[in-house]
Amino acid sequence: MSLPTQGFSFEVDAVDGAARSGRFTTPRATVETPAFMPVGTQATVKALTPDDVASTGARMILANTYHLWLRPGAESIARHGGVVGFMKWPHALLTDSGGYQVFSLAKHRTLDDDGITFRSHLDGTMHRLTPEEAMRVQALLGSDVAMVLDECPPGNAPREVIESAMRRTTAWAKRCLGAAPAEGQARFGIVQGGTALDLRLSHLDTIAALDFDGVALGGFSVGEPPAQMYALLDEIAPKMPRERPRYLMGVGTPTDLLRALSSGIDLFDCVLPTRNARNGQALTWGGRVNLRQARHRDDESPLDARCDCTVCTTYSRAYLRHLVKADEMLGPRLVSLHNLHFYGALMRKAREMIRLGRLGGWVETTLAEMHAQDEVGD
Repeated sequence: MSLPTQGFSFEVDAVDGAARSGRFTTPRATVETPAFMPVGTQATVKALTPDDVASTGARMILANTYHLWLRPGAESIARHGGVVGFMKWPHALLTDSGGYQVFSLAKHRTLDDDGITFRSHLDGTMHRLTPEEAMRVQALLGSDVAMVLDECPPGNAPREVIESAMRRTTAWAKRCLGAAPAEGQARFGIVQGGTALDLRLSHLDTIAALDFDGVALGGFSVGEPPAQMYALLDEIAPKMPRERPRYLMGVGTPTDLLRALSSGIDLFDCVLPTRNARNGQALTWGGRVNLRQARHRDDESPLDARCDCTVCTTYSRAYLRHLVKADEMLGPRLVSLHNLHFYGALMRKAREMIRLGRLGGWVETTLAEMHAQDEVGD
């Protein structure tokens, strides 16, 4: 089914319970869903080349508007053909609005109904981010999908603060839609509402009524217990528009992904697989592997016997542990490559199970195996 922006479409090809598999097509790529988007904050997925990332099966990545706007600058990137031309990424790209990063600068920003004034974390210069500026910068970055500017309240915010954030997010969403559209760039709206189901559903109705190409859930994984998030997703995700992609922002443990896609979510992003890799933690079908532990010092086995990535078919746990302990640059690179291969394989298997109508049992078995062998613990 075609989406509001020309050149974009979304099709659901199978449903199993609330879960669905399908295809999100942009002018640059077709993304099979459910899909995980690796995070390339500063026009790079840390430690990996674009070819490395593509080898994991990823066909869409995320870049950070805030960081690229401040350095090297959106105009500079535009002269290189946007982010995809700058970093030589040949597939689809999603950019966030920069709002989340600005809100995290709590002591260095002021907020009003028009936008946000903030001080750069790089050099202390002052900047002004409005809905219109967020869309202008993302147009220069040349992403396939631009996210609207939203207000993300703290996880422990009182109800009145959350309601205020919802009102402002709605007003800003309408202003983003009113900004001059960039050719070949879709726009996704964002639903807020904290952990109050009634607020989430109310805001979903409001955002879904607007002419966005996709709908995202923001403000999750900000301190609430995972079980609470899963329960909310079970109620919210099936009510999101069926004909548009559904995106859960910034959430990304393997358990999170499987629970959320079971609720009907299509797209995910998170820094977790590469951030954890830089700390010596591998993610496998058997749970998390802490390569810093002494038990791996003489272990000749691969990270994951069920994984066919280059790392697992070439290197031992003992060698990878040596690299991590010696702070060699190759260590984070290899573990990052493996972790993203694992996430790609997890999504491919989930799509297969949805099409076979066997997702529920597979998810429970998979999670039980991961938790039984996990080396890190909750």
